Amino acid sequence: MREAITVRDLSYTYSDGTRALEDVNMAVYEGERVAIVGPNGAGKTTFLLHLNGILHSTEGQVEVFGTSLDKVKREEIIKDVGIVFQDPDDQLFMPTLFDDLAFGPMNLGLKEEEVRERVKNALSTLRLSGYENRCPHHLSYGEKKKASLAAVMSMEPRILVLDEPTANLDPRSRAELVGIIKELNEREGITIVIATHDVNAVPALANRVYVLNKKIIAEGTSQKIFS
Repeated sequence: MREAITVRDLSYTYSDGTRALEDVNMAVYEGERVAIVGPNGAGKTTFLLHLNGILHSTEGQVEVFGTSLDKVKREEIIKDVGIVFQDPDDQLFMPTLFDDLAFGPMNLGLKEEEVRERVKNALSTLRLSGYENRCPHHLSYGEKKKASLAAVMSMEPRILVLDEPTANLDPRSRAELVGIIKELNEREGITIVIATHDVNAVPALANRVYVLNKKIIAEGTSQKIFS
């Protein structure tokens, strides 16, 4: 199988001297669903932010489909790798949901007809058709979670990176979102990388699990890891 994401010897230290990652090595194959689990402060979010170039480290390398992120422009990275933040309010900032979903494609320079088609498809995929003119900040928390994912899906990424996607969701919203994530992987072939504390959801969300605590300390199927 082709490697979608390749991470080699990645280390990262914040400006205050805090060591967040140490010699992280990881391979995520095209079409996989991979979960990253670990305690608070383990470096999960820091790691995810390296996967689409929000953070850059001088120690180690991240490649997407064989190309180092150091060698491509940011606008090229976000065509391949979409990241959904833990807090949907970090992602939703426009007056209407349509505007939020159209923002990314418009900034790629796509024609209006293509932008509208992408927005329509993303809304349909996330079960949000008819919400185009709704104000994102008036949505329920579960709807905001889906809306922030829809905003990334309008970019049509090949790799989807999600930070704590099920956090703070009620059981119904949680089950719906887990189902949508699996559908994006199984029907559309999108490679999925998830950081989560929700160990109960991991068997449904992921084919393979990495345990991260600054370093990778274990890797395997969910059954192997949790036993």
